[in-house]
Amino acid sequence: MKQSIRNLLMAGAAGALFAGTVFAQGPVFRQHELTEEKLIETLAPRDAGIRTRSLRVGPAGSSTQSANAAPVDQSANVLITFRTGSAEVTDEARAALDTIGRALASEQLSGLSFEIDGHADPRGGPDYNMRLSQERAESVVEYLVRNHQLSRDRLIAVGKGYTELLNTANPIAEENRRVTVRTRLE
Repeated sequence: MKQSIRNLLMAGAAGALFAGTVFAQGPVFRQHELTEEKLIETLAPRDAGIRTRSLRVGPAGSSTQSANAAPVDQSANVLITFRTGSAEVTDEARAALDTIGRALASEQLSGLSFEIDGHADPRGGPDYNMRLSQERAESVVEYLVRNHQLSRDRLIAVGKGYTELLNTANPIAEENRRVTVRTRLE
C-alpha cells in the first residue's frame, strides 16, 4: 500500500514537472503559420491568476492584474530556417523575421524587452552547436535591429545549443533547430 502511494506521488510529480516544461516552451510556429496577431497574443505579458471565462480569481479586492500572481513565461518557438552549419539568415526566413519585427514594434509589445534564443540539434557536438546557436540568435537580433529599427537594448541573443530539444524522440527533427522569442520579465 505504501509503495503504491509512493508510486502515485512520484508519477504526479513527474507529470507536473513535464507539464511545466511543455507550458514554458510556448507554441511552435512554422514560418508560414506565423502572424503578428498570434505573436502579440503569445508574447504579451499576463499573470498566472486563475481565469474562468472573463473572470479572474484572486484575492478579495484585487485588480485585474493580481499583485501576488507570478508572471507567466511568454515565449514562442519559431522555426527559422538556416543552412546547415550557417548562421546566415536565409531568404525563406526573412518573411518570418519581418513578422516578428512588426510584432515586436507593435504598440502592445513596444515597451518590452525580449530574449532571442537560438537552438540547434545535436549534430556537430556540444561546443560547436553552442557557438552556432549563439551566432544564429545574434543574426536574428541583427536582422531585427537593422530592418525593423528595434532598439538593440530590447533584444538579447542567447545560444542554447541543443540543451532544450522540443522533440526528444527525434533529436535531429527540424523543430529542434529553431529560434525562441521570449518576453523578458524583469
